[in-house]
Formats: sequence, C-alpha cells, structure tokens
Amino acid sequence: MNNKFDALKDDDSGDHDQNEENSTQKDGEKEKTERDRSQSSSKRKAVVPGPAEHPLQYNYTFWYSRRTPGRPTSSQSYEQNIKQIGTFASVEQFWRFYSHMVRPGDLTGHSDFHLFKEGIKPMWEDDANKNGGKWIIRLRKGLASRCWENLILAMLGEQFMVGEEICGAVVSVRFQEDIISIWNKTASDQATTARIRDTLRRVLNLPPNTIMEYKTHTDSIKEGERRKPELAWAGQLDSQRMIP
Repeated sequence: MNNKFDALKDDDSGDHDQNEENSTQKDGEKEKTERDRSQSSSKRKAVVPGPAEHPLQYNYTFWYSRRTPGRPTSSQSYEQNIKQIGTFASVEQFWRFYSHMVRPGDLTGHSDFHLFKEGIKPMWEDDANKNGGKWIIRLRKGLASRCWENLILAMLGEQFMVGEEICGAVVSVRFQEDIISIWNKTASDQATTARIRDTLRRVLNLPPNTIMEYKTHTDSIKEGERRKPELAWAGQLDSQRMIP
C-alpha cells in the first residue's frame, strides 16, 4: 500500500514553504485514497445472514439470461448477456429475492434462470464447472415453475448429500417445452452423479419412465453447442422424452 501512496509524492524541490504545502496536499490525497479504498471495500462487502436469520451452508447467486433464437452465441457474448440478479446467504434473503421474481412458467421466449453458488458463473468454462456436467430433464409446458421451485429448495436445503459437488441449477424456457438441469463439479464421479440423479427423481416426483440424460460440459463444448442454438439452449436430444 505504501508504494501506492509514495507515487503521489513530488520531487524534493522548491523552498521550504512549497515542501510544506506539498506535504499537506499529499496528506489530503492519502486520506482521500484511503477513504476511496474503504468505500470500495464496503461495496464488495460479503453477503452474510442478518440477525436471527437462518444461514444457508453456501451463499448463492441468481442470474438471468435471454437471447434471440437462431442467433449464434459465442462464449464471450453469452457471458455479456447473462445478468446477475443478486446474492443471498440465508433462507430469509432467498425468499426476499424469490418472492419478487417472475415464475419460469410466466417467462416468454428463450429465457433462463440460473441459481449457482456464489463465485461460480453459470458457464461451462468456469473453473468450478469445466470438469463437470449436468443432468437434463425436458418438461412439457406447465411444469417448469413447480419443478424449478422444488429443485432449488432441495439444492439450498442440501438434500443431494454429495458434499461440495453441486454447482448450481438452470431452468430454460423455450417455445414448445422447458428444460431444467442441475450441474455438478466432477463428471467422472459416477457414484456422485448417480446419487444426484436419484435425488432429482425423488424431489421432483418424476414418473418412473422419465428419461434423464447426463451430459459433460466437455462434450457440450466439443460439440460447439453455442454454434447450434437449438441444441445449446433447448437441449434437444432425440433419445429424450418429455415428462408426461
């Protein structure tokens, strides 16, 4: 920090009065710099549970994205398009956000809600996601709101019981169907992905014949799904069926 302040110093030149004036100016600039740093730090203050609130095991962040169908989406433009809604650390803070948010079933066009642990971006390339994957379930219209709420409540309540493996969840609203998915860190851990699948079936009360597909983010990137919008955003796979 001293080096930063030293950069404000002038050369030792001029008479004694000038040096005193410079010293006063430097002190003022130092105070302003420290004040600016303090204000900047307060803006980045960590989100914590309020007094008497019920803390969650992890902080989470809501995100929202929307795009025009048929327009190719690069990784850079995708990141620019996704908007952070807010971060919460307690049950009460979650409900304050959620109660004011539009339900997925009321969204139009190609829209997505993302709920991820704080510090993890809802992108395949994020360090926490790059070695992971996601379970994908296609839904007929009318089911997205209920399934999304059940999914995120289970995630916040740590019902999946897989340690730190869960990264987040996504609900994707499309014209003819909707998709929900849950992302985890380690695609190669078959025991973990199986437990996530079984818990997902239970918390969503899925019919026994519901087809779920696990897809690694590496495969998604290799296939260039963002250059194939209908695959990237609707997750259309011939082997999948909608929930009846």
